[in-house]
Amino acid sequence: MAGFTGLPLVSILTPFLLIPIVSRVAGEGGWSTVVSGQAIGAFGGAVIAWSWNTLGPVEIAQNPSPQHRAEVYRQSLRTRLVLSALVFPFVFILAWQLAAPDHRLDGAAMSLTTAVAGLSPAWYCIGAGKPALLATFDALPRVAATIVAVPVILLTTHIWLYGIILLASVGVSLVIFHRIVVPERGKTFASRGGTWQYLRQHFGPAAISLSGTTYAATPVPIGQAFVPNAVMAGFSSADTVYRFGLFSVMALGNTFQGWTLEPQDASPKKRHTAAIVSHLALGLAGAAFLAILGPLATEIIMGSVNKAGQLTCALYGLSFLFISASTPFIRNLLLPQGRQRLILVWTLISAVIGIALMVLAATRGWADGIALAMALSEAILFLGLLMPGLRLLRKA
Repeated sequence: MAGFTGLPLVSILTPFLLIPIVSRVAGEGGWSTVVSGQAIGAFGGAVIAWSWNTLGPVEIAQNPSPQHRAEVYRQSLRTRLVLSALVFPFVFILAWQLAAPDHRLDGAAMSLTTAVAGLSPAWYCIGAGKPALLATFDALPRVAATIVAVPVILLTTHIWLYGIILLASVGVSLVIFHRIVVPERGKTFASRGGTWQYLRQHFGPAAISLSGTTYAATPVPIGQAFVPNAVMAGFSSADTVYRFGLFSVMALGNTFQGWTLEPQDASPKKRHTAAIVSHLALGLAGAAFLAILGPLATEIIMGSVNKAGQLTCALYGLSFLFISASTPFIRNLLLPQGRQRLILVWTLISAVIGIALMVLAATRGWADGIALAMALSEAILFLGLLMPGLRLLRKA
């Protein structure tokens, strides 16, 4: 499965090529709208994906029968299309309402570009062990859409056209992918009752994913609702750099998860300790980068008008530190030992406190207070899981 490490990141990181262009075309009034739309869409994508990104690969990997895999994909398509019919209008309208008046279509369109990720077949390709399929039907459509969108946006200054281009590219790839993995026709949409039954049965795993994703998507939309666009422009730049930095945490977590859990001669405690120390080192390095070089990085990438403030970047750095530090406890110790309920409870506690503090800061026009609230909530989650994680480490 090592061949997959970079492929999902390619499709995720590809839109980064558009950021220098979009941020300058949008200006300070539209840049925060674009980032807010993407954040709202990220929540929508998590709802659409439901539990398929976590449970789907296991189901496909454990059942090599083409007929069984086809039925699993049919079920996923039924559930995700039902959810898409509800989610797409919701994220579009919400992004439209929170957008700056001159950029409503841009924000709404960008919400769809991230929400459509919930329809990705990446989980199926990973479970089937087919990196070429993943590259062709997940990464390639996004890369192609981005390449086409660059000159289109530069020539027209219409950012919303990227949404149309990406949706068309992804839509075509999904139709072709469906014909490959589901050769039988006429059965895909024949089980409406089974769709609702699946959604109910897998609410628990979906809730864990949704609770974290929902909270992670809230800072910019909350600020967009209450804080002036000129202030939110720099805040949105810090948020963007921070979120791309989180992919390093994801990559490091993927690297260590298999190594720490596989049966080996090396001490499990030593392997877990190595993962914890590595994530802590990454967290400290990322926090230092954001605090010291964050403003300069945002100025270079997004332009001087969208430059982030030093305090905003430093507070985002604290969030990065706590997220990185908590990752090995969650992925390598608590989840494998069936402590999902504990993780969900602390995730919900930290999210509720964080969102309440964000809204309080936003209603007072204090953008840095939103970043501080996020850092505090990530600290709460880390501290809440630290002792249970250390107890499991001692038993390893």
